[in-house]
Amino acid sequence: MGLSIGIVGLPNVGKSTLFNALIGHAQAQAANYPFCTIDPNVGVVPVRDDRLTRLAALFRPKKTTPTTLGFVDIAGLVAGASRGEGLGNQFLAHIREVDAIAHVLRCFEDPDVVHVSGGVDPRGDRDVVETELMLKDLEQIERRREKVARDAKAPGKAGDPARTELQALDRARAGLEAGKPVRAQALGAEDRALLRPLSLLTAKPVLYIANVDEKQLADPGDPRLALARRLAEEEGAPLVVICGKVEAELAELPDGERHDFLQSLGLEEPGLERLVRAGYRLLGLLTFFTVGEEECRAWTVPRGTLAPRAAGAVHTDFEKGFIRAEVVAAGDLIACGSEHAARERALVRVEGRDYAVQDGDVIHFRFAL
Repeated sequence: MGLSIGIVGLPNVGKSTLFNALIGHAQAQAANYPFCTIDPNVGVVPVRDDRLTRLAALFRPKKTTPTTLGFVDIAGLVAGASRGEGLGNQFLAHIREVDAIAHVLRCFEDPDVVHVSGGVDPRGDRDVVETELMLKDLEQIERRREKVARDAKAPGKAGDPARTELQALDRARAGLEAGKPVRAQALGAEDRALLRPLSLLTAKPVLYIANVDEKQLADPGDPRLALARRLAEEEGAPLVVICGKVEAELAELPDGERHDFLQSLGLEEPGLERLVRAGYRLLGLLTFFTVGEEECRAWTVPRGTLAPRAAGAVHTDFEKGFIRAEVVAAGDLIACGSEHAARERALVRVEGRDYAVQDGDVIHFRFAL
């Protein structure tokens, strides 16, 4: 599946409804009771990109392939999940496997959909889930620390690997005990590298989804929505406002009726498209393109990826035999109308092994077998 984002939250906040709408059909059971999703549901979602559409219009390929992002619907957590409450251990293990977390905050009132805590409270809901994730990370760190402590020599010596790791574990543990998730701790690059193999839950980047009703969509000053915004701002995390019911209805409509439905609600695009883009940015990804008569395709790589590694995303042989990359910006190629015109205007450049691929690059890789 590649890179993936786990959708988490308390039971009955609308996770499965959002997931069903996200993938366009009901792979997850959305029901009015906790733990209706026992095994995680996985959906691979295309990342819409107008640049790919316009490039395909130029080249008229036999096939057009967008880049994708995986979403995992993870059943609701409850207080005590870190100790196994509510099938918590199973679900926490599923969270460990994803690259980032999308935390759904319920902002809507609905007497027909019970709230496990008895009332709608976005901050309280966030705190319950975050606490359980931090407790699980503490447990993971303690287990690792016991092993490392046995390997560390008591007096030690400068640069001893076991003692260095032990210090990193202690710093992360102190932060968690103070109520600060690992992602928000002032840890150095070396500490984070040492902690990475543990796949700590609170080290993962997070975005928040405010799940609202139709009335709240039209009222950005709604108190619960404003609370969710403040919560995200305090953490410096993205917030995407979505009405799960609207997105579910939208997913059921024929393509030709979706635009009118959105306009009737004063919306320019589905909220789920904003969610996919936000997740893409959260993971620090960029898109480059390969084009031709056979296929126009978008590819995903992390920002900072060098040309040979990007070539390897297309095919491992491309990376092994990499010679050079011929690069043109998608916007320039589209404006020129053809590769030939772009070359005539000297907009196609040759890049070597040390070139860091940029978002929107159209690349032709030269390689030797």
